[in-house]
Amino acid sequence: MSVDSPPVRAHAHGRLLVCATPIGNLDDVTVRVLDSLRDADVLACEDTRHTRILLERHDIRAARLVSLHEHNERTRAPELAGLVADGATVALLSDAGTPLVSDPGFALVGACLQEELAVEVLPGPSAVLTALIASGLPVQRWRFVGFLPRRRGELERLLLHASETTLAFEAPRRLSATLALLAELDPDRPVAVCRELTKLHEEIRRGGAGELAAYYAEHAPRGEIVLGIGAASADATDAAGREAALEALHELVRAGAHPRRAAGTVARLTGLATNELYRELARGEQ
Repeated sequence: MSVDSPPVRAHAHGRLLVCATPIGNLDDVTVRVLDSLRDADVLACEDTRHTRILLERHDIRAARLVSLHEHNERTRAPELAGLVADGATVALLSDAGTPLVSDPGFALVGACLQEELAVEVLPGPSAVLTALIASGLPVQRWRFVGFLPRRRGELERLLLHASETTLAFEAPRRLSATLALLAELDPDRPVAVCRELTKLHEEIRRGGAGELAAYYAEHAPRGEIVLGIGAASADATDAAGREAALEALHELVRAGAHPRRAAGTVARLTGLATNELYRELARGEQ
């Protein structure tokens, strides 16, 4: 179905309103967002059925709902931007939280900005910020990495070199394996599992990686999870650096490099001692 029919009410200036919606509790929505949902010509929703639940809870009769999800965003974004260009007010909503944060909407915002159309962000609920505060982990420096990598090597590198609090989405079926890897790297590393935030069965469990790995190995989690991970310890980071240096040294030797010269090259690049690297190489080949 094309989104340019039926016609919308004309305005002097169209706008795209990026609306944050509740992550669980339907009352966690701002007055400004509710007013915008009432007044908008079109609601671009990740799932129209999900949005209707919010609208019914707050007794809102929206003008028109259209879907905008990961499978149709590239084709639908230009159509919706065209409506904004023609003077319509389009409200963008994901199923929960702020659009674009691991949710659809980037293409639509980009299409509007490219045409120099008005884009307004209406702030509100965020699973990431809620988990950051609830985790009890340091908030001065932190990063959000979306969903964690699936490959062990990529995940290990991300975790070992994190010098600040890390927030990530994690699937329930993968949580136990992720925590087991964290425990393997540093069992005392502080972690918080934030599950079903603001919902009826909200659970926030804090502890060391080893402790939480043992718990979730016995208690399979359900629902949506934000994982908070404390900064890597200096000892763990140093160990990871030595391990990476030795791996690079072994690769050079396997490629035909002279062991002693290869050790010297890796030492210059990493700051480690040539003799130490050479001894570890020789020990590994025994």
